[in-house]
Amino acid sequence: MNDGISGTHNSAADGSNVGIQAETVHNSTVNIVHPDAAPQEKYKVGVRFLEEGVPSRARDLISDAIAHGHDNAEVRFYWVLAMLSARAYHDLSAEELQRLHHASGLMGTYAEGEWKDALRVAFELLAMLSTADGETGRALERLRALSPRQRDAILHHLDLVLTGGLKESLWAEYRERAEIDRFGNDRIQRVWAYFEPDPIGPRALPPRPSTAAAAQAALPVRAGLFVVVTGFLWILALVADPAAAVIELLVALGAGLTAAHFGRQWWYEEHQLKAKNRESHIPHAGAPGSTGDGFTNRVRHSFDHYFSIRVPHGFAPHEWLRHTVHIRNSLVAEIALLYRESRVSVDRVNWLIRYLAEDARDRHNKGTLFDHRHQNQTSAVAKALCVVALIAVGITTLTLLGTVASGAGASQMLPAILAAGGAVWSGRAAASSWLEARGEERRMVEETQEYQERLTGRQVAYQNWKSFLDTTRPSELEMETWLTCDKTLFVDEALSHYQLTWRDLITHTILMTPARPYKRGRVRGGPWRYSRYSFRLFLVTQDGVREISTEFDFTDAKRGDEQRSNYRFDALSSVQVTERTRVGYDLELVLTNGPARNIRVKDADTHQLAPDENAEEISEINLNAAGFIHTFRLLEGIAADGKGWIERNNPNNLPSFRAAD
Repeated sequence: MNDGISGTHNSAADGSNVGIQAETVHNSTVNIVHPDAAPQEKYKVGVRFLEEGVPSRARDLISDAIAHGHDNAEVRFYWVLAMLSARAYHDLSAEELQRLHHASGLMGTYAEGEWKDALRVAFELLAMLSTADGETGRALERLRALSPRQRDAILHHLDLVLTGGLKESLWAEYRERAEIDRFGNDRIQRVWAYFEPDPIGPRALPPRPSTAAAAQAALPVRAGLFVVVTGFLWILALVADPAAAVIELLVALGAGLTAAHFGRQWWYEEHQLKAKNRESHIPHAGAPGSTGDGFTNRVRHSFDHYFSIRVPHGFAPHEWLRHTVHIRNSLVAEIALLYRESRVSVDRVNWLIRYLAEDARDRHNKGTLFDHRHQNQTSAVAKALCVVALIAVGITTLTLLGTVASGAGASQMLPAILAAGGAVWSGRAAASSWLEARGEERRMVEETQEYQERLTGRQVAYQNWKSFLDTTRPSELEMETWLTCDKTLFVDEALSHYQLTWRDLITHTILMTPARPYKRGRVRGGPWRYSRYSFRLFLVTQDGVREISTEFDFTDAKRGDEQRSNYRFDALSSVQVTERTRVGYDLELVLTNGPARNIRVKDADTHQLAPDENAEEISEINLNAAGFIHTFRLLEGIAADGKGWIERNNPNNLPSFRAAD
C-alpha cells in the first residue's frame, strides 16, 4: 500500500534511540478535556480512554464525573471496568476494594435497564473469584444475556479477574471473534498511516527582493550626464558642419532606439539565465567542498530516493538521477532553507519532496522540465539588428569626432575626445540602470506569479495528502482492537501448545515491549503504539511459570519464531527495574540457573512530549499499556515468596468480594 509513499530514516539521541526508525505524536484533540469541562464530557472522554487502552486516565475522568454528580448505571458500569481493567484482584488496594464495595451498594438507586443488568453482572463476576467453577452457571447465563457490546467489554477489561471456569466457557466464542476482527476495517492497508507523521504545511520561496530602487535612483544622474556630454559633443560638431551633425545625430538616435528595442529582451534573458545558474550551483553531498548539514543531507537523500522511483518512461533510475542533478540540487537548497528549523523531521516534509519528484517527472513528459522562459526567446534577426544598431552607434560617434576635427582647431579636439569618452561611459551606465530597473520590474511580476503557482500547487498536494492520511489513519479504538485480537490469539496458541485450559492457570500476564527496529506513534495523551512488538507471555500454573516470547510485526500481524522457557517458582531469584531518563525502563530477570535477562520495556519519550503533557503521567500510561505494572508485581511477588505467593493469590484462596446490600 505504502510502497514509495513514506521514507524511513534512522535517528538517534544520546545513543538511546538507534532502533527507532520514525516517531510521531498526532495532534489529536479528541481526548483532550478541559479541567472545567462538564461532567458528561469528562465521562465520554473517560470511556474513550478505556476503550483505547488507557484505563488509568479513564478511572480519573469517570471518577471526577461521578464526584460532580454525573452518576447512573451506565457511568458506574464503565467505572467498574476502568477500576478492574488490566488488573488482577490482588493488584487492587484496600481503598479501591472499599470503593468497589461502596459502589455495589448503590445498585438499588439506579433505574432498571440494560446498564443496570450489565453492572449487576460485573459485580457478580467479581464475587465469583472464590466460588467453585460449578457454581458460576447463573452468572454465565446473565453474562450471555447482555448485549454483545457489554459482554465483550466485560470479557476484555475483566480478563485478569474472571475465573478459569468462566473464561473456559466463553473462550471459544471470544477467540472466534478475535479471528474475525483481527484484520477488520482493512487493517493491512491502513496500519502504516498511523505511523506516518503529520505533514508540515506547504511553503515556497518568495521572489527575491527587487533591486530596481537602486537602479532607478541612479538612472536620472547617469542619463543626465549622458545628455550633457552628448549634447556638448553634438554642439561641437554642429559648429564645425551643421548639415553633417544633424544627419549624424538622427542616425545615432535611430540606432540607439533600435538597439534598446531589440536588446532589452536579449539582455533580460541572459541576465536571468546567469542568475538561475548561480542558484542551481549547489555542491553534491559526495562532492568535495560540500557543506550540507545533517538536515540538508537527509533532504538530499529523500530527493534521491523519490526521484529514483518517480522515473519517466524510457529512463533508468540512474539515468534520470544524472539527468536531473541540477534540478535536485536547486530543490534541495530550497527545501533545506524553507524547513531548517528546530525539531522538524524530514519525514514531515517527505510529502512535498514526493510531490516535487512527481512534478519533475510530469513536466518532463510534457517537455517543460527545464525552464525555457528565459532561453532563446529572442530571434536571431532581433539579435542581429541589435548588434548592427550598436555598431552604427559606435561608427556614428567616431563620425562625430571626425566632423569636429574637420571644422575645428586642435584646441577643441581634446574636449571632443573627452566628451565622446564620457558619452560612451555614461550611455553604457544609463543603459545598464534602465535595463536593470525594467528587468527587475518584469522579474518581480514573473516570479510573483511563479511563486503563487508553486504555492498553490503545493497547497493542493498538501491538502490531498493530509486528507488521504486522515481518511486512512486508523483510530485509537481500531489500533487497540487489533492489538487485543493479536494478544488473544497469541494466548490461545500458547494454551494449545502446552495443552492447558484456563482452569489450569492461576494467573497470566503479557508484557509488550518495542522490537527494534520499529516505528512508533501516539496521539496526545495516549500511549505509544509500535510497528513491531515483542510479546512475552507468562503462564502461571501450580507447577511453575511458562514463558513464551516472540517478535510481532503489527503492520501485517506476522509473528517470528517463538522462544519458550519453563522454570520453577524458586528459580526466579530477583526482578529489578532500572529507570534512566534519557534511555527508558529496563526490566531485569535473574534466574538461579542462568544469566540475567534485560528487557527494554520502553524507550525514553521526554523529547516527544507536547507542551501540555505531564512526563510522569505519560510514562505511567505507557507502562500500563505495555502490561508492565501487572507483570512486575507478579514476577516480583514470585521472586520474593516463591510458591507462597501462588498459594496466597490462588483464586480459590482469595477473600471473597460480596456486594453490599
